[in-house]
Amino acid sequence: MADFTYNLDPVDHITVGTVGPPGQRVFYMQARRDRQLLTLLAEKEQIRALSEAIDHLLEELTEKNPLLSTTDDMLITNMSLEEPIEPMFRVAQMGLGYDNDRDMIVLVVQGASGEEEGDTILARFSANRSQIRTLGLHAQKVVASGRPVCRGCGRPVNPEGNFCPERNGHGPCWGKFDP
Repeated sequence: MADFTYNLDPVDHITVGTVGPPGQRVFYMQARRDRQLLTLLAEKEQIRALSEAIDHLLEELTEKNPLLSTTDDMLITNMSLEEPIEPMFRVAQMGLGYDNDRDMIVLVVQGASGEEEGDTILARFSANRSQIRTLGLHAQKVVASGRPVCRGCGRPVNPEGNFCPERNGHGPCWGKFDP
């Protein structure tokens, strides 16, 4: 079994969030257990992938056992990042799994410490299905709240405008930036 640098099992709170304006946002993942708060630096695409993996896992669990599926347990309302927002490490990889014996979702995050090459940091978060479902929905909203995406090239549209390669430089991207 792996030695976890951080083991928040179970979490009291788990969320994702951003700091900064669209186009310059910094993405964070954060979890708390009792008084231990762990903040991690993440990429937008990692948050998007986590949201999709959560949807897929919960769908899979529902297919295997429909009795696990409930929608009335979404009581978590505050998904804000907590202060201080000081990341311990940058997310390199994430893995999501299910602990059948405890009916808990397990998220394992790997990062590099930056101190010596090859040093790996592992964080483990265990959360109930309601917490994870809320995290997945919130992550979707956080990712979607950024800049609009051009319908032609799929790149984000900047407030000052940018040219779409799909239009061969003959016009701006299709999309309107309205912060």
